[in-house]
Amino acid sequence: MFTGIIETLGEVVRIEREQENIHFTLKSTITSELKIDQSVAHNGVCLTVVAINNDKYTVTAIKETLLKTNLENLSINAEVNLERAMKLGDRLDGHIVQGHVDETGVCKGIKDQDGSTVFTFAYNSDKNNITIEKGSITINGVSLTVVNSKKNEFSVAIIPYTLEHTTFKNLLVNDKVNLEFDVIGKYVARLTQVQ
Repeated sequence: MFTGIIETLGEVVRIEREQENIHFTLKSTITSELKIDQSVAHNGVCLTVVAINNDKYTVTAIKETLLKTNLENLSINAEVNLERAMKLGDRLDGHIVQGHVDETGVCKGIKDQDGSTVFTFAYNSDKNNITIEKGSITINGVSLTVVNSKKNEFSVAIIPYTLEHTTFKNLLVNDKVNLEFDVIGKYVARLTQVQ
């Protein structure tokens, strides 16, 4: 379980394919605090730490994860949003995030707006995922509030701090992002389908 509040960025330093899996080795300021078998969200994808070597650690993404996320697009030197699993009793500063990506979306627009930056994303509404105006959404692991919710499109407004301290500062139009829709919104959508 995560909150969508990014702790730090990691840098991809090695990518190794093994059959249908990819091992990603990252360098991060939190590496010294990690343990093998620990869950860490990488751009919103919950992955298990399988090796630690000084200031670097390795996680493995299986084929199913690679098919449903943007992790296969990572390259050497790419920055990744990192968040360790929340501790019982911690404040829930973002929202309930599972680290299970529902689908990928595509950045359709980036616009400066009165001190914030508005990002617009499109996604496949055929998968029965929905956004709710002023509801929560997780984009590449970042907990954000939905604005301008439409059937297969929505926007979020990013404050300067979040822009600077996450991979949003590197995001370009047409980039693919990981989307985890709000678990409450998913529940409401399923109830609506049943009725």
